[in-house]
Amino acid sequence: MSESLQAEVKSSATRLVHFTCRALLLVLLGASAAQAQTAPTAPDPENYPNKTIRYVVPYPPGGFNDTMGRIFAQKLSEAWNVPVVVENRPGGGTLIGTDSVAKAAPNGYTLLGVAFPFGTNPSIYKSLPYDTVKDFTPLIFAGQTQNLLVVRPSMPIHSVQEFIDYARKNPGKLSYGSTGIGSSNHLSMELFKSMAGIDIVHVPYKGSAPMVNDLLGDHIDTAFDNTPNVLPQVNGGKLRALGVSSTTRSPLASGVPTVSEAGVPGYEVTVWFGVVGPAGMKPELVRKLNAEMNAILKMDDVRRRFQDQGVEPVGGDPSRFAGHIGAEIAKWAKVVKDANIKPE
Repeated sequence: MSESLQAEVKSSATRLVHFTCRALLLVLLGASAAQAQTAPTAPDPENYPNKTIRYVVPYPPGGFNDTMGRIFAQKLSEAWNVPVVVENRPGGGTLIGTDSVAKAAPNGYTLLGVAFPFGTNPSIYKSLPYDTVKDFTPLIFAGQTQNLLVVRPSMPIHSVQEFIDYARKNPGKLSYGSTGIGSSNHLSMELFKSMAGIDIVHVPYKGSAPMVNDLLGDHIDTAFDNTPNVLPQVNGGKLRALGVSSTTRSPLASGVPTVSEAGVPGYEVTVWFGVVGPAGMKPELVRKLNAEMNAILKMDDVRRRFQDQGVEPVGGDPSRFAGHIGAEIAKWAKVVKDANIKPE
């Protein structure tokens, strides 16, 4: 090969190498840019929130869990000028909606309204799709109330003791409703059955509204339910209240004795409500959400809406709510074990 031909080949090879390197560099730069555009951005507490917040309610519309969610959604939206959308995701004893939040990004844009079953499900289900303690960030202890023991008016029963006597004479013939395995009304009745020594058939529903409808229609005989869910029917004479589950009488139903004083000494159940987010939320986000929700709970119109439905606003810092959740898990683990409660 001549020297001139060798030089031309060498020059062509050099140009090819340069072209290949340049093309590869452009490809890498393009990939990096695309990755930067599609990669999820880390939560920025300074600019939070700047898009729609999703508030998941693991219950159907109609009960106080849904009402509380809509109160928080409205007030957060007004305070921060961003949409806050309530998403009802009932089913599976609250597991479906709860699990969806456990797997969401911890950026403050997905919140979960939780209640009594959040603390009982770890004892009832051998294998939850999430870890109640490790997979969530407690945000605020929002409120608490009692359950009312109610019966359909057509029953010849006017007191807790009459109810116990009637049930003992008719074992297995009475039915009670609940909003599902592990709900406060389910465990309230199971504890009552155990302490009173009676046998009543359990009929689970997907929410308070359908359960109360069947109670009003004489399809079931009795139920424990959150005060706000049945108080209107009690005041209207459509249901008869026999007892309150707490250790003190409700100011909204002062004429109704506690179950403890009316025939089952030592009986006590408190129903609670709160808000959590996915695990891993930045402390700045937690503080911002907690501060705003505490401010909401102190608003006169919000306190009125809570109290009109028999719910006491609570509030406080996230650590208070975390401690409450832990105590509830421990308390109900024994009741679930003693009653041999299993998912249906």
